[in-house]
Amino acid sequence: MPLDKQIAAVLSQFSGQPQPDFSRLDAASYRQVVDHMMPPLPGAEMAEVRALRVAGAAGPLEARLYRPSAESNLPLLVFFHGGGFAFGTLDTHDNLCRSLAALTDAAVVSVAYRLAPECKFPVAPLDCYQATRDLCERAAELGVDASRLALAGDSAGANLALAVSRLAAEQGGPRIAYQCLFYPVTDGRCASASYAAFAEGYFLTREQMHWCWRQYLPTPEQAVDPLASPLLAEDLERLPPTTLLTAEFDPLRDEGEAFAERLRQAGVSVRAKRCAGMIHGFVSLAPFVEQGAEALATAAADLRAALNRES
Repeated sequence: MPLDKQIAAVLSQFSGQPQPDFSRLDAASYRQVVDHMMPPLPGAEMAEVRALRVAGAAGPLEARLYRPSAESNLPLLVFFHGGGFAFGTLDTHDNLCRSLAALTDAAVVSVAYRLAPECKFPVAPLDCYQATRDLCERAAELGVDASRLALAGDSAGANLALAVSRLAAEQGGPRIAYQCLFYPVTDGRCASASYAAFAEGYFLTREQMHWCWRQYLPTPEQAVDPLASPLLAEDLERLPPTTLLTAEFDPLRDEGEAFAERLRQAGVSVRAKRCAGMIHGFVSLAPFVEQGAEALATAAADLRAALNRES
């Protein structure tokens, strides 16, 4: 299928911008560009949005709580933002978190884990796991039901959601009812056919992903660590039921779809969908990309159904 017309219009807005030199780019400078690339998008109204401090692996982290209603004991959806492990903020994903809260009727907590290269692997997954544990332990204080817990993330954030699911299975909890993965990073080797097919010209580039992995990993050899590259894990059978969305024109497409197949082979319930005509990050474009809104609604319906089954 050709590139979606609405997506093509988005890409045309960035076509004239100079590409960074990833051979010498430093993360702090890059964040100043990409974290402010998109203007703030309008988001769903919430009954409450407030800042939180949650426990990380080595101290407190910033987080943001979204409550779609004043009801107590809401299900809990913990969200991890994308950004190649090196950029992204609570603000860059505010609209997406508001949408997830509104569509799932769950309290969403977005976690600001520590970023690379200042904090390299495995800091981010350990931060995210500790934050999830902390939120569950504080469920009564926060007015959420930790027995109805799901995870979600986009891109690198989806990778971190998978890491939390893995660590929870290995360390005896918390129990995760469901996970929702938007175009996940699953393989640090960056060698799939879609990496070659969509190396440039479709927003996320192969060179950018190589740069992100260099920021994240202390050594290139750690690309095969299953906590960093979940596609390479041998034991996936204890992961929770999953919704996994990929984009047709995305370097990460093949590794996401390969991971979905690995989950099926392990006996994990999976709804996987390749979204035709889409590019990496398209769910965040839902306010003005119809297919993005439709895909987000589908994923949220899966989360809502799973969390309601837990009640």
